[in-house]
Amino acid sequence: MSDFFFPRLEAVEALAPWRLCTRWSTGEVLEVDVEGVLRATPPLAPILDPAVFATARLAEGGQGIEWFDEEFGADNVYAWAQEQAGAVSHQMFGEWMHRNGLSLSTAAEALGISRRMVSYYRTAHKAIPRAIWLACLGWEATRPQARSLPRRLPTAREYAALHR
Repeated sequence: MSDFFFPRLEAVEALAPWRLCTRWSTGEVLEVDVEGVLRATPPLAPILDPAVFATARLAEGGQGIEWFDEEFGADNVYAWAQEQAGAVSHQMFGEWMHRNGLSLSTAAEALGISRRMVSYYRTAHKAIPRAIWLACLGWEATRPQARSLPRRLPTAREYAALHR
C-alpha cells in the first residue's frame, strides 16, 4: 500500500478534550475533533475521561491511534479530519454512492467520469475535487431518470418536498 493510499499517520498529540493534532505522511497537519464518535460509541466511553484521552498514541506502523484496548483506524481519522477542514472525504463519496444505490459504473456514468476515477475517489487514492462533489450533490438533487441531464434544477421548495 502506497503512502498516498490512506496516508500513514506519523504523529498524534492529544489537545483540548477530545481534539487530536495529527501529522500525516502527506505532510499535512490536521486537527480532528473526535468527541462525537466517542459519545456515539458506548465501548469508547472510557476515553472521554480527560486523563485517558491524554494517553493517545500511534498504533504500530502509523495505522491508527490507540488508547489501552481501543483504536481508531488511520483511514477513519484522516476522513474525519478532512471533513472538519472543509474537504470532501472518501467516506462522504462512498456514502453518496450507497445512499443512491450506485455501483462504480453507474456513479461514473452519473458524473461523466471514468469508472477508475470513481474507484480512486471512493478508496481515497485521489483527492475528490470540489467540482466532483458539487456534481454529486446536483445529481442527487435532480436524480435524472433518463440518460439525459435535466434542463432545470428544482426550487428549494421542490427539493425539500422531494426529500421529506
